Amino acid sequence: MKFAYTIVYVADVAASLDFFERAFGLARRFLHESGAYGELETGGTALAFCQHETARDSLGCDYLAADASPRPLGIELGLATADVQAAFERAVRAGAAVVAAPLTKPWGQTVAYVRCPDGSLVELCTPMA
Repeated sequence: MKFAYTIVYVADVAASLDFFERAFGLARRFLHESGAYGELETGGTALAFCQHETARDSLGCDYLAADASPRPLGIELGLATADVQAAFERAVRAGAAVVAAPLTKPWGQTVAYVRCPDGSLVELCTPMA
């Protein structure tokens, strides 16, 4: 078994791709001509976004949309960077909501949390040794 991808269900795939490009510097891999699915370049795995209607059709049931919840869902997208403070500031300037400012944890890793306009929770962190 190999971890292949994460798909985030969102209202507007193009807007989420645009936000992640501006806020985190990730490059767009592609956006399907329908606008219902898109991916970002992230390295070994794909970070993808799927429109709610398409996701619900595929699942055959409803779910709690991240942007409909007043609190973040119980999952995060982790992005590693050597400069968490700069990444945090860039994300906030791009429109992310502050959840937790950068803080160095007892194990030595610096982490910060932001919430994207599509409701996704993103952890910005230094790489683990």
